[in-house]
Amino acid sequence: MGTTRRVTLNDVAAASGVSRATVSFVLNDDPHQTISAATRTRVREAARQLGYVPHGVARALREGASRVVVINIDAGMEGNYSRSFVGGLDSELGLHGHVLLVRHGHRTAEASRQVLDAITPRAVLNFGEAFLTGRELDDLGGGWRDGLAAHAALQIRHLVDRGHSRIALALPDADTPLATARLRFADETARSLGAAPLLSFVVPRPRAAGTVAVRAFRAAHPEVTAVAAFNDDVALRALTAVQDLGLSVPDDIAVMGFDDTEYGELMTPALTTVHIDAEAHGRLAARLALGLDPGGLSPVPARIIARDSA
Repeated sequence: MGTTRRVTLNDVAAASGVSRATVSFVLNDDPHQTISAATRTRVREAARQLGYVPHGVARALREGASRVVVINIDAGMEGNYSRSFVGGLDSELGLHGHVLLVRHGHRTAEASRQVLDAITPRAVLNFGEAFLTGRELDDLGGGWRDGLAAHAALQIRHLVDRGHSRIALALPDADTPLATARLRFADETARSLGAAPLLSFVVPRPRAAGTVAVRAFRAAHPEVTAVAAFNDDVALRALTAVQDLGLSVPDDIAVMGFDDTEYGELMTPALTTVHIDAEAHGRLAARLALGLDPGGLSPVPARIIARDSA
């Protein structure tokens, strides 16, 4: 029985009327090449119609355990940190001839079993696993050096440095071990800096519910002058609620985000936040998953994006 010939870059180039190099640049999304949007669309459409599969992906699916790494990302953990982590993980795996399969959101045991049976991956990673198993100081960044503890501390320190001694941590309406770890690290930082123990409260969806929650918290704790949010999403809910109550940010209460999504910059006032580049964390995870020496990879320190809200 004959076998179906694999579609190549040359086939895509011929179908789209461009060079093989142009096809490669488009399909690899090379940022250093200036290629028109029309050409990019034409190349991608030709690749889709021909059923082109990059050679590395095809090889990974054929070889199963030796070439595929799976990462699971739970709902509520998506953001700039997870995107940069996955980017580093994917790039490093690619350097070593492996491909990455990313699974987002809730997963049933049956669905997970079907995936594992179908591709027999080299490794299965759970994003933020250290935080989900109580080993949050074992993260690849070293916890207080450049991991979650250090990032949480950076947020609280920024607010304390601006004169806030009564700070609350605004949490999402989904209870996660990650939120528990953040609260513990943030509270430890506040105490070490001489601030009062942190209070915490949930800012739920939708907008009206968030406003009710913030009103109730403000009534019970008028001494709080700053809110450190679990992430930018929660921060924007809190900021909107404060404004709905007729209060001013940051004059009446400061609001600070975490993880630097693009939406914070678009608000008025623009959101102060913590930016974390996790590419090196992702690369380290890839090397460990493949049993390689982690080498001299150093995570980039997190930094404050100072805007108008805090």
